Amino acid sequence: MHFETEAIRTQTDRSQFQEHSVPVYLTSSYVFEDAEEMRASFAEERQRNIYSRFTNPNTSEFVEKVCKMEGAEAGQAFATGMSAVFSTFAALLDSGDHVLSARSVFGSTHSLFTKYFPKWQINTTYFKVDEVANIEGLIQPNTKVIYAETPTNPGVDVLDLAFLGKVAKKHDLLLIVDNCFATPYLQQPIKFGADLVIHSATKLIDGQGRVLGGITVGRADLIREIYLFSRNTGPALSPFNAWVLSKSLETLAVRVDRHCENALRLATFLASHDSVNWVRYPFLPSHPQYDIAKKQMLKGGNVISFEVEGGLEAGRRFLDAIGLCSLSANLGDTRTIITHPASTTHSKLTEKERLEVGITEGLIRVSVGLEHLNDVIKDIDQALKS
Repeated sequence: MHFETEAIRTQTDRSQFQEHSVPVYLTSSYVFEDAEEMRASFAEERQRNIYSRFTNPNTSEFVEKVCKMEGAEAGQAFATGMSAVFSTFAALLDSGDHVLSARSVFGSTHSLFTKYFPKWQINTTYFKVDEVANIEGLIQPNTKVIYAETPTNPGVDVLDLAFLGKVAKKHDLLLIVDNCFATPYLQQPIKFGADLVIHSATKLIDGQGRVLGGITVGRADLIREIYLFSRNTGPALSPFNAWVLSKSLETLAVRVDRHCENALRLATFLASHDSVNWVRYPFLPSHPQYDIAKKQMLKGGNVISFEVEGGLEAGRRFLDAIGLCSLSANLGDTRTIITHPASTTHSKLTEKERLEVGITEGLIRVSVGLEHLNDVIKDIDQALKS
């Protein structure tokens, strides 16, 4: 079936009430008919729900939908996107392993690589987006994983997934891709050689700023290890949040279509604005990885980055002048959200560290929402002029 149909028609078994919309299964545990059924279930001789920290009908439905969308064999859901990132690495890496990662990664992921993993003798080497062609020279004997986000946050750079997939296969490495910005609708990294795909479902998958969630999907043997780690450490997605996220997937395609339409129009407007130095959006022909984006993405996504003229203070004044749009660190909402990374989300980095990932003092990140775009343009235009 087509993407949209899978998202709507994939659902867990109905109860005896034959409900059309799957209910929320708010239960911590499940009962057994007798001692043998209980024994066989805990021995995993029978596949059934035991305890909602392990599995739940709502979580199972959410995972099944994302697996179908991404072309994955199996998946594991989590309480947040960062619990998905941490659990994935913690389950698969051993002391002494090495990670090769793109430098442009989410701030909390950067903290895992630089502050926490070294405690367990797990080290990371970064490569810049414009150095992808040379990454084979950075592979070490103990390298186990190549990791990348694409498009990146907040610079909206695009990495060549097909190239990364070939390098990973050649050197027998795992390729793990954070696909949060693109969603399974716009990009399926497994088609290009990824072994695992991670999402912060809090963003566009939920799409309305309501709940937290995360998910990792991919090869069944790897997911098995991640499942066992999660079963014992407990970063479980709540049944209610799983229910919300599963329902959200039913409208993912139609929502993201409008997000992308609005984002491209706003990026085109900003590209000709006198107060803007440059604009970065994957489906603008001026984007340095435009050809790669067109090859591996269906559309350009909903995130734009641009630089206001005047640096750090101009960026702050721009935010102060915004009236309609939201000032928030989240993204992927129905509401357009504006962030100034240099003074907020990435303010603890040095200027040198920010510039290494393309965050200039005047960089603005916009998560384009679903409002009438003329109203969004009017708000941003008056803020730029002020």
